[in-house]
Amino acid sequence: MLFFLRVLRGGYDDAFMAQLEGNLNPFFQAMCRAQTLQFPHKRSSMVSLDSIRRDPRWRDPNLHEVISMLGHPMDPVKSNAAAYLQHLCYESDRIKQEVRQLNGVPILVELLDHPKPEVHRKACGALRNISYGKDHNNKMAIKNCDGIQALVRLMRKSSSIEVKELVTGTLWNLSSHEPLKMMVINNGLQTLTDEIIIPYSGCRRDSSNPSQLLSAEWNTVFKNTSGCLRNVSSDGAEARQRLRDCEGLVDALLHALQSAVVNKDTDNKSVENCVCILRNLSYHVHKEIPGAERFQEPHATHLMRSVGHQKKKNETDCFGGKRPKGSLPVMLDGWKKGLLDRKYGTLDLPKRTEQMKGLELLYQPEVVRLYLSLLTCSQNHNTLEAAAGALQNLAAGHWAWSSYIRATVRKEKGLPILVELLRSDVDKVVRAVAIALRNLAMDRRNKDLIGSYALRDLVGNLPCGQQHPAKNLEGDTVVSILNTIHEIITDSPENARALIQGHAVQKLVAINKSSQAARETKAASHVLQTIWAYKDLRTALMKAGWNKSHFKTTTTGVTKKSKSIKQGIDDITLPLMDKNQGYLNTLSQRQSRPTHHRSHFI
Repeated sequence: MLFFLRVLRGGYDDAFMAQLEGNLNPFFQAMCRAQTLQFPHKRSSMVSLDSIRRDPRWRDPNLHEVISMLGHPMDPVKSNAAAYLQHLCYESDRIKQEVRQLNGVPILVELLDHPKPEVHRKACGALRNISYGKDHNNKMAIKNCDGIQALVRLMRKSSSIEVKELVTGTLWNLSSHEPLKMMVINNGLQTLTDEIIIPYSGCRRDSSNPSQLLSAEWNTVFKNTSGCLRNVSSDGAEARQRLRDCEGLVDALLHALQSAVVNKDTDNKSVENCVCILRNLSYHVHKEIPGAERFQEPHATHLMRSVGHQKKKNETDCFGGKRPKGSLPVMLDGWKKGLLDRKYGTLDLPKRTEQMKGLELLYQPEVVRLYLSLLTCSQNHNTLEAAAGALQNLAAGHWAWSSYIRATVRKEKGLPILVELLRSDVDKVVRAVAIALRNLAMDRRNKDLIGSYALRDLVGNLPCGQQHPAKNLEGDTVVSILNTIHEIITDSPENARALIQGHAVQKLVAINKSSQAARETKAASHVLQTIWAYKDLRTALMKAGWNKSHFKTTTTGVTKKSKSIKQGIDDITLPLMDKNQGYLNTLSQRQSRPTHHRSHFI
C-alpha cells in the first residue's frame, strides 16, 4: 500500500531517519530509502517505486503494524496510519473487531486531542467508521476510553468544518446505541446546540438587517447533529426533558423548519430529523413539563364536546374550500406572536406579557400552522409521519393546551389536510394521521366534521375479511383506524348512522369473525358494540340483514376482560414497534441513519 509515501515529506536529520528506518519492516525500509533519494524527475521516482514493488519482500502492512504506527513519534506516520485504518474499516465488521481487540480504539481516541489538525482529523475519521454498524461493542469501546468526552472537546476547539462533520458523524453513530444516549446528552447536548444547531438553523439576526433572521443551512454537519439529537430524544422522559430544557434548542429547531417552509425546501434529511425531534419532545408533554398540573382540566374534554357542538354563524366550515396550494402563511417569527388574542370556540388562549421561548413553544397553538404547512408541502414520508405525530401528541391528554391545539387545527383548516393524507399509500403516514384524527375528535366540533368527511376514507382503508385493500396496511395501522372510528361514533349517533350508510358494517363483521390478529378483532368488536348500543339504529341494521349476533364479541383471540377504549386515551401516543429495529427513535419510530465513509489517504 502507498499510504506511508507521505510520511517523510519535510526535513528530518539523518540520525532520525536511520532510527525510523530501523523500526520498519523491510518493505517500509525500502520505501524510506526511495523517498529520501533526490530524483530529478517524477518519472524516476515512479520507476523506483516499481522496483520496490517487485521486491520479493513487498507486502501490505498487517493490522498490528498499522496500529503500532499510531504511536509513532512522527506525526505524518500517525495521520497516515489513522487514514489507512479508516479505509480498512469501511464496511468491514471483521477489521473493526480486530482493531478493537488490538486496543487500537484507545489510541485513536487519544489522538483526538493531538494538536496537529491532520492527526486528529484522520483519527476521528477512523473512529467514525469503527463506530458505524450493528456491532455495539465498537461503540462501547469508544465510550469506555472517554471517547465521547474527547469528541466533544474536539468539537469545541476545532474551527474546521470537515472536523465538525467527522465529530458529529461519529456522535450520530454512537447515539444509535441505547446505553450511550444519555452519555451523549450529558457531555455534548449544549455544545452541539451552541456550535451547530443554533448557528446553522439561522436562528440569529442578520448583521446587515438586524430585524430579520437568517435562513437555515442544510449542510452535512447540521444533518449529522440533528440526526444525533433525533436519536437521543428517544431515550425516555429524562432525555426528553433535558432536550426541552436545553437553552436555544427548541427555538432553533422551530426556526429551521419555518425557514424550510418559507423556502419550499421541506424534503431533505435535516428537516426530517428536526420534525422527528420535535415530535419526540411533544410526547407526553402534558405530563412531563414542570407545572403541567396547573393546566390539567379533568372536564376539559366534556367542555369541548358540549360547547363546540353548535356551529357559530361566523365560523366557516374547514372543509368548505380546496386544500391550499403551497405553504400556509408562516412567518419566521410567527410562532412567538400573532394569535394569542384569538378565541377558539368558547376557550380563550392565555394572554402573555412576554415573548415565549424554549419548551413553551412546543405546545403553543401557533406551531399548528408549522406542522400543517409541512403536511401540505413535504413529499418526504418520514416528515409527513412525524408532523402528523406531533399534532397527535399535542392533541392528546386532558389539559388546557391540548384543547387549544384541537380547536386551532380546525380553525387553521387542518382537518381536510389530514383527511386527504388518509389516502396515502404509505402505511406509517396513514397510521399517524389516523391516530391524530382520533385525538382531534375529542373536540366535539372536530368530531362532527371528521364524522362527516373522514369516515369514508377511514372505512376504505379497512380490510374486508381475508381480502385486504390495495394498500395492504399493517395490523397496527388497521387497529389505529378502528380505534379512530370508535372515537368518532362514541356519543354520536349521527356519525354511527353515517358509518352504517357507508357500508362499514360488512367490513367490521368480517374483521370481527375472521381476522387472525387478536388486536384487530378486539378493536372491531368495540366499534360493533358501540353501533348496536344505539337502539334507534337497530331497525335500519335489521332491515339490512344484520342481527344481534353479528355485533357480539367473538371468543377467538379476544380477551374477555377489557377496559374502555376511552380510558386509554393517553396511551394512543405510545410508539409502535418497528419490526426491523425495535423501540428506536420513539414516536418518529425509526433510528436515524448513521454515517461512514472511505478515507482518501494516498
